[in-house]
Amino acid sequence: MKLKKQERKLLKELIAKGTRKAREIARAHVLLLLDDGWDVKDVAVATNVHRQRVWRIKRRFLDEGLQSALSEKPRSGQPAKYKVGHEARIIAEACTNPPKGRKRWTVRLLADGLKKERGFESLNRESVRLILKKANVSLG
Repeated sequence: MKLKKQERKLLKELIAKGTRKAREIARAHVLLLLDDGWDVKDVAVATNVHRQRVWRIKRRFLDEGLQSALSEKPRSGQPAKYKVGHEARIIAEACTNPPKGRKRWTVRLLADGLKKERGFESLNRESVRLILKKANVSLG
């Protein structure tokens, strides 16, 4: 692996400033050591990074370039459990009058009431709370 002069200079500046994320700085260290001719195993020990990570950083640099090797790829995260229609139904229910004997809706009361409906069997209190918070709906 061979870095260009400007790439090497950029990596050294990145490390010296220390204003980037720690993971980016660690990747820069890995790339510089690999460029100096160090073995993957030795780089892993010197930077306290697993050898597979060193290998992946090297592979990403060779395949995709310097910026790709330094940055993280976006993560998908957990898929949404409830569709927009489900969220709209929860918000609509929260905007109705509370059941008899109650002064106002509670998150737990909403969750328990909606669990009886089709499509909301796995609904829990926290999901209701997050949906209402995202929609900026106050139960108070």
